[in-house]
Amino acid sequence: MIPTPDIFAISSRKQFEKIALKTFRFQYENNLVYREFCEFLKTDVQKVKSLDQIPFLPIQFFKSHKVISNENPIQETFSSSGTTSPLAPKGGESDEKLSPVTSKHFVTNVSLYEESYRKGFSQFYGNIEDYVILALLPSYLEREGSSLIYMVEDLIQMTKNPESGFYLYNHEELIEKLLRLDTSGQNVILIGVTYALLDLIEKYLFQLHNTLIMETGGMKGKRKEMIREELHEQLCEGFGVTAIHSEYGMTELLSQAYSLGNGVFECPSWMQILIRETEDALTYVSDGKTGGINVIDLANINSCSFIATQDLGKKNPNNSFEVLGRFDNSDIRGCNLMVV
Repeated sequence: MIPTPDIFAISSRKQFEKIALKTFRFQYENNLVYREFCEFLKTDVQKVKSLDQIPFLPIQFFKSHKVISNENPIQETFSSSGTTSPLAPKGGESDEKLSPVTSKHFVTNVSLYEESYRKGFSQFYGNIEDYVILALLPSYLEREGSSLIYMVEDLIQMTKNPESGFYLYNHEELIEKLLRLDTSGQNVILIGVTYALLDLIEKYLFQLHNTLIMETGGMKGKRKEMIREELHEQLCEGFGVTAIHSEYGMTELLSQAYSLGNGVFECPSWMQILIRETEDALTYVSDGKTGGINVIDLANINSCSFIATQDLGKKNPNNSFEVLGRFDNSDIRGCNLMVV
């Protein structure tokens, strides 16, 4: 068994690297999928002495394999929305029916996820009881297995405010509540999937003063994709705010990075990113250059903490980062380890 260091007490890069290397060795020994991947790369575990020497598992493995590092009972199965396909199962189906288009994250210790997002929120926004949280997440509410819904539902309860809650398509009710709470001086966070936020400001142009708008990304096929600058300009104008906040998370991770504006994300202390070459998944680029986003999420101790995502981004010298887009099918050559 791995010693369980308090990842949430990490206070230095040296401490992070020490725990990450210990986590790598644990997952190599206990995660069959990850070990086979490392062996395919001919990784000499004893020679892995730094973060950039750790193999990062391509995120697609969560679609085709059971990525797990222990034999404990599965407490929650989080699934992605996947793509529209007759092969895509509804959330909640048995473990054996892994869809080729839907990621599944098997969580054996959901309390670790809860501690991660609660402490992450507190690190960036302070005491949650200072806020009302309104959630406009129709695409997520309409299916089972969303880790985002799990998180937001818990955060809503933690506000201890009866005004907090979810909204589907009842825009008029949401508009009335936003206006009333904002006018009263109540601090509000409206967290929404991108297309739903755009739908809302088409019905009403706001001038909000005490409300933070947080977009979680995703048009879900409802609207054409937009570059971040254009999207945030529209949202700022529609809500009457000066900045749009963003959350960077995914089914395969148990931690989130946040942007407090301008599309610049920061990680909590137990999460870091590296930027890999688009043409060579085992090589890293310098700060300020665009490449594929690799995520180290130490809260993923029971699955895999080292994930090569399909997102493109760049890292800044202060360890903040920006998300610039996604690999398209023609870019898979840069992720040629996916064929393992």
